Amino acid sequence: MASDKLADRKPKSGYKPNLLGIFVVFVIVAIAGSVIVYSFSDWTAPEKARQLRNPFPPTPKAVGLGMSTYSDRCQNCHGEDGNGKGERAEKLSLAPSNFTDARAMSHMTDGELFWKISEGHRPMPAFKAKLSEEERWQLVDYIRTFSQPLVDSPAESASPAPNKDAAPK
Repeated sequence: MASDKLADRKPKSGYKPNLLGIFVVFVIVAIAGSVIVYSFSDWTAPEKARQLRNPFPPTPKAVGLGMSTYSDRCQNCHGEDGNGKGERAEKLSLAPSNFTDARAMSHMTDGELFWKISEGHRPMPAFKAKLSEEERWQLVDYIRTFSQPLVDSPAESASPAPNKDAAPK
């Protein structure tokens, strides 16, 4: 009789999936995908932020205070020269902005730069709660100095540019 019961049983065909395991793998993949999408997402300031005007003119004092804040808070990632090659830059998941790129910086308004400093975007922290509004605007003033040519640079003062409209000698 016992052998009849064994004969009546249907053999299990294959492996029964572990639903909990599949769910855990799905959640991990979803979270990883979200992190990847977020890190590569566009970091565009809202139009209202882009329209903001810097209430603190770039006076030598404001730029100096911005430089001090930059040295304390930004230099490790963005570099001493603002080129995005600071000590910690290689360890970050995204390269820090290169503030010396005059073309890229000319497309960014002061309001947008202020918003990015304030809000942050991984791996850059938000500074809204860490720095005063004035300190953040002073940072904008200082960051702008990286992409501006020197007023009295040797190349400009060495010889005047030839006047193409002048008559030949």
